[in-house]
Amino acid sequence: MPPTLIPRETLFGNPTFTRPGLSPDGRWLAYIAPLDGVLNVWLRAAEGGDAEPLTNDTGRGIRAYAWTYDREHVLYVQDRDGDENWHVYAVRITDRAVRDLTPADGVQAHLVAVERNTPDRILVALNQRDPALHDVYEVTLSTGESQVALENPGDALAFVADASLQVRCVAAQTADGGWDIRLRGPEDGEWKSVHTVGPEDEAGPLSFSEDGAGLYIVTSKDANAKQVALLDAASGSLRVLAGREDVDCGDVVFHPVSRELQAVSFDRHRTEWEVLDESLRADLEALKAVNDGDLGIGSRTDDDSRWIVEYTRDIGSVGYYLYHRTEKRAEFLFSARPELDRYTLAPMSAVDIRSRDGLTLPSYLTLPVGSNGKNLPMVLNVHGGPWARDQWGYDPEAQWFANRGYACLQVNFRSSEGFGKAFTHAGDREWGRKMLDDLIDAVDWAVERGIADPARVAIFGGSYGGYAVLCGLAFQPRVFCCGVDIVGPSNLLTFLNSIPPYWEVMRKMLDDRVGRAVEDEDMLKERSPLFHVENIVKPLLIAQGANDPRVPQAESDQIVAAMESSGKPVEYMVFEDEGHGFARPENRLKFYAAAEAFLAKYLGGRSE
Repeated sequence: MPPTLIPRETLFGNPTFTRPGLSPDGRWLAYIAPLDGVLNVWLRAAEGGDAEPLTNDTGRGIRAYAWTYDREHVLYVQDRDGDENWHVYAVRITDRAVRDLTPADGVQAHLVAVERNTPDRILVALNQRDPALHDVYEVTLSTGESQVALENPGDALAFVADASLQVRCVAAQTADGGWDIRLRGPEDGEWKSVHTVGPEDEAGPLSFSEDGAGLYIVTSKDANAKQVALLDAASGSLRVLAGREDVDCGDVVFHPVSRELQAVSFDRHRTEWEVLDESLRADLEALKAVNDGDLGIGSRTDDDSRWIVEYTRDIGSVGYYLYHRTEKRAEFLFSARPELDRYTLAPMSAVDIRSRDGLTLPSYLTLPVGSNGKNLPMVLNVHGGPWARDQWGYDPEAQWFANRGYACLQVNFRSSEGFGKAFTHAGDREWGRKMLDDLIDAVDWAVERGIADPARVAIFGGSYGGYAVLCGLAFQPRVFCCGVDIVGPSNLLTFLNSIPPYWEVMRKMLDDRVGRAVEDEDMLKERSPLFHVENIVKPLLIAQGANDPRVPQAESDQIVAAMESSGKPVEYMVFEDEGHGFARPENRLKFYAAAEAFLAKYLGGRSE
């Protein structure tokens, strides 16, 4: 007998709790939770007691925040209806007064640095002077006044400040598509290139050491996978601290005051921690015994007596704990979606799939609870990016598919990040070709093993995954019985010609990995589903945010128009107050209701 239907609201509505964080002094615990149906920041005393809302956003909700060191403010970012022109806001703890620290319209802001040595000042990056470039501004929290701290040299994408709030490091994209890490002295000296890699590699700064003499970086130079290394600011010499050949480094843990690198995570199928500071080993051993999920380490008090930790599981939402370090005791705080505990969730299994040309594709398979795992309708759920990856753990879409009676297969196809540069670059200029072949090989794998019914395989995805949906239906019409595309580009030429101005500094990387809009016009046209609409014979659902700056609405409009003029089956949903994805719960629920009915019609699964 199949398990009880999990309501879509439980899967795709707002979480009950998420992102808890301790204030540096250990006095407060903040977290994000709904207020009148909109995600906001809440605050309570760290030792317990009732929580109260700290913010009162009534729009798309708040999804991240940061503590300051003045003990008076919490910072958060918000855009307008998904336009990604983020503003940085400060809310005062005592009276909940909110100020927009970056009030200019049509300008994108990023938080660069908050330092304990400069409690009344922070750094933000703004593309106010030039939409293509972000400059760094110093903002005084008590007055809101700002001044330019660093004008962008013309190619910088990332900025790192030292413990004194001096911007002493920039990372720039080079003319050949590589990366250049540059340093300068604490007295605003000349910029000096200290670590440069070509387009086949990746490199980026993490943090200065407390004394400013060293810079922690991530780099794949002279290795297949990204490693964590310490770069000597004076000599430029590099010392690798943690790295593996088959998988990139993941999360890094620094001491909250000394800035010493203490641990690094690696994740091929599941998260593993490499301890670099022996003083943490007993803590990680104690935490391993608390929960069988994958451990994540969040905020820590400055005296390092208390941590926020989280555990990711596949058959339950993320669980958050307050860890008392002296006692080696973890106190349960809450889970992100406690209402899920009433339902039976499906385990997610890690599998390796072989591509036709010999690559190993780390993948995840989720099967309906109670099924025999044979001859099932299946959804191939394609991740976005494409320079991202699928990971093990609770995935609301995977659980939704399995609960409705479908096998769910998630594939880290070539170009996915996390598995070394050879794997990532195997997808260069292979959009719509070998990257699609990997997905077809995964479907064939599931069919050959009797898992998937070949007549009932759907393809589903957002962003790059949405493009993959369109490619699947246009280039492999025999494989899929239907597709669901969320904010996916349909024409690589118009997509590349409409990127946001602040992506222009990454143009060479896009040229190398996707194609050149002028020189490769024929290739890009060949790989654009818009020009192959005549091949699309299976039903298609498209959903789009009207304010999407990454994949403009025109990308969906044009393929819908082409299909409708050719009498092709297409359903189209546009959300006027959304961008690249659907943040408002009412919009998410409307989309997933439509997608559920669509999939049930063509796959024969259950529907709420």
